[in-house]
Amino acid sequence: MSIDSDPRFVLRRITPSEWVINDMRFPADDTRHVVACVYEMAPTEVEVVWLRDLPLAVRYGSPFEVLEQVEHMKGVSRATRPVPIPHLPPLVVD
Repeated sequence: MSIDSDPRFVLRRITPSEWVINDMRFPADDTRHVVACVYEMAPTEVEVVWLRDLPLAVRYGSPFEVLEQVEHMKGVSRATRPVPIPHLPPLVVD
């Protein structure tokens, strides 16, 4: 497993029970910089407030699981290969 020396998403602790996930593609003064706020509800449960439209859960076991899900969601390309269209020669008209 390789560790990315320049990750796109970063988990930052802001209080003993609160974290934010930042998108490093955007500067700190850009509203898109903060992806989510994560709050500890219990030792093994956190709740997420998404600041982006992501189809992800609002409860996880740890803030690291939230970060992992964001990385997976944004890292997986949902694009597909082009569909080949058969090319036929032009019709010959006599």
